[in-house]
Amino acid sequence: MYEVDARGLSCPEPVMLTQAALKSHGNDTVKVLVTEPHSKANVEKFARSQGKTVTVTETGDGFELIIQ
Repeated sequence: MYEVDARGLSCPEPVMLTQAALKSHGNDTVKVLVTEPHSKANVEKFARSQGKTVTVTETGDGFELIIQ
């Protein structure tokens, strides 16, 4: 599993990091960590637009998105 730590970053950085991770590790599961609800929504929307399945879990300091 490849992990993208985008905590504390504002959009569009989390989406750009997710895009790069999916491009280079697209066949693997990618875990994305974000702190802001709008970042979560944007990353989730982007991943789904790429045909991926997204599972979101709320953590103590934000959200964890598992993209497959």
